[in-house]
Amino acid sequence: MTKKLLLLLSAALIAAPATAQDLGAPIGEGQPVESIAVEGDDADGPLRGTVTDESAWSDIGIAIPAFATDRERPTPANADGTGALGREVARVITANLRNNGLFKPVGPDSLPQPSFTQITAPAFSTWSGRSAEMLVHGYVRARDDGKLVVGCYLYDVALQDELVREGWVVGPADWRRAAHKCSDLIFARLTGESPFFDSRIAYIAETGPKDRRVKRLAVMDSDGANHRFLTLGSATALTPRYSPDYSNILYLSYVDGNPRIYVYDIGSGKQTLVTENRNPTIAPRWSPDGQSILYSMAVAGNTDIYRVPATGGQSVRLTSNPGIDVGGSYSPDGRKIVFESDRSGSQQCYVMDADGSNQKRISFFGGRCATPEWSPRGDQIAFTRIAGDFNVAVMNTGGGNMRVLTRGWQDEAPTWAPNGRIIQFFRTEKNTGRSGIWQVDLTGENERRLPTPVDASDPAWGPIRP
Repeated sequence: MTKKLLLLLSAALIAAPATAQDLGAPIGEGQPVESIAVEGDDADGPLRGTVTDESAWSDIGIAIPAFATDRERPTPANADGTGALGREVARVITANLRNNGLFKPVGPDSLPQPSFTQITAPAFSTWSGRSAEMLVHGYVRARDDGKLVVGCYLYDVALQDELVREGWVVGPADWRRAAHKCSDLIFARLTGESPFFDSRIAYIAETGPKDRRVKRLAVMDSDGANHRFLTLGSATALTPRYSPDYSNILYLSYVDGNPRIYVYDIGSGKQTLVTENRNPTIAPRWSPDGQSILYSMAVAGNTDIYRVPATGGQSVRLTSNPGIDVGGSYSPDGRKIVFESDRSGSQQCYVMDADGSNQKRISFFGGRCATPEWSPRGDQIAFTRIAGDFNVAVMNTGGGNMRVLTRGWQDEAPTWAPNGRIIQFFRTEKNTGRSGIWQVDLTGENERRLPTPVDASDPAWGPIRP
């Protein structure tokens, strides 16, 4: 059993007394981002610049100069006006594309500033002279109603051809979302894959000494920006998960020593109690259709996996083997569930049908297998491999082709990006015990830490935002 699982099972004994309501300020999510048409020639034909060879992605030089503005105007999004905001938008896009490890972008601080008229008529000779293969142009306009219009264009420099364009209307507080949408547009057009930048991460923010740890539910953007606490910390919050439609966050809370599974409504900030048990309860997880929730509960020393309607009601037990059956992550089609169990004498990963039948072990590669999570693509399972140290690894759905992606001392609890290309996890430092959220791509070569204001654990990557 992992140290984390031992901690979760004992959480009821150390959780501070609290009232049933432990919510901070609501997230205050705005309306879905409005897409608009932007100026330029139609680009609906075949994309000649599409990259299909993954080994060539990192060789693409992308120039991302500052976004232009038609006329300088003040905006609450930036005290220095729309021109300064255009530079910030380009910086965010540059960081997004650089940090995923596939491209070699050059950002606005090293490039000349295009004029507003050049956004739809680039000076291609300028960029070919800088060895740029792709060029990102864009603009920021402030409307009279205070909202911002952000346009994004991607050009193939060698072909002198527009590849794709799109625009969005956002409130001043959501300007980073426009930058993420532009990053998603570029990523999807160049790779042919689903994007992931305009998504959010739920996690557990941790403060205080080990014996009195305060654990709060928190959220942030996919790049670590716009951090917000959702709970006050008077009750222990654990293992959050976004609903498939992004509208809710599922999490576990120990209130007055009793574990309760809540669904937090992102739009309203209200929470709904799904189920409450006197027995230790851990690891709630959504079904792909958002109609059911899996969780694990220990009764008389035996831990099994249960399913309950997302709206509450009668729970159904799916496992009944002696020992500890924990977790439960659905395959994307909802037909299978991967989970961990020590029924064989050591902690290993198993797969069963969604109704609990046909349970079989899939991990036979040495060491232990914990916290399995099915990829959104359906082709791989990420998990914590315990073989001395704790590391994040992946395997196919039958347990083959196992690859270890990280080499930390204690890396655990993997969660997938919406497109199944990047994995986040939390890392505990050996000497200090401090924990933080990290991410790594499927090559294992591009690893980085996401900024959080306090220690962080149990990340959960949400779907693309509407």
